[in-house]
Amino acid sequence: MMKLLRLIAGILACIAAVLCTAWAFGALYFDFPRVNLRTPAAIAFVLLLVGALIWLPGKLRKLVGVFGALALVMCWWRTLRPTNDRPWQSDVARLAWAEIDGDEVKVHNVRNCDYRTETDFTPRWETRRVRLSQITGMDLAIMYWGSPWMAHPIVSFRFADALPLCFSIETRKAVGQTYSALRGLFRQYTLVYVVADERDSIRVRTNYRHGEDVYFYRTMVSPAQARTRFLEYLNQINTLRDHPHWYNAITNNCTTNIRTQRSIDQRIPWDWRMLLNGKADEMLYERHDIATGGLSFAELKHRSLINQRARSADQNPDFSHLIREGLPEGN
Repeated sequence: MMKLLRLIAGILACIAAVLCTAWAFGALYFDFPRVNLRTPAAIAFVLLLVGALIWLPGKLRKLVGVFGALALVMCWWRTLRPTNDRPWQSDVARLAWAEIDGDEVKVHNVRNCDYRTETDFTPRWETRRVRLSQITGMDLAIMYWGSPWMAHPIVSFRFADALPLCFSIETRKAVGQTYSALRGLFRQYTLVYVVADERDSIRVRTNYRHGEDVYFYRTMVSPAQARTRFLEYLNQINTLRDHPHWYNAITNNCTTNIRTQRSIDQRIPWDWRMLLNGKADEMLYERHDIATGGLSFAELKHRSLINQRARSADQNPDFSHLIREGLPEGN
């Protein structure tokens, strides 16, 4: 029995060592400060580990040597600090921030670009004044661009006397960068909360991007709960303005932040569909968090596809109202 346990422990240690080595290689390859030395540094590190496995005597010393080297890479990697001072792409050139004065809220740098195509647009940034007492509810848009397992959520807040404001948690890319899920595992992107008009953040995905499907759901969140959630978002955008955070495709992304920006005692229980977020709408349906109108999930999802409605509405001032037509009412 002891031999079996030692065998299992050895196998698990080897698997962990291989996975950690792959991560450390990536950290050096993508994040090493000197760009021209990234590939040599990553290769040299792997050769060092191979040498340790060959020359160090005994299995225990080999493992200690490997994990010691990995720990050094981790310690260095954790010293890398994000910054807001980079040449950013024009759609994320400005950071939203808010001033709260009792019931009155002034949100700066709300994006409302004038699009001609996905990449050809005139950047436009606005200041919106809203009142917390006029928040009537919260809605959720979920975007798919390929796999049904992965998606991008956008949370939108409705007001009785103002246009909705939506929040999209994204990678803040510098000029020349493109998104890569692999690079997103390392320290390549900072996190940005894009605060936008729905005619920007949603319409660019329905009307200008090719191959992207957008599903829109009314939530069961009460106005009081929506106000609390809205303040959570405002707190986060103000935090990021002064203290930038790294984006991470697994731990600090467009979905996990919706949960972790809440206080610990108010977070909903963890569910695997928060990681494979293409199934998040199914999770919300099961938890009765979105309005269903008595429809099955399949029927609700079919009705919630808003691409055609958004294309028909296009630049209509009633865009937000028109994309919600025919959807079950929430709170």
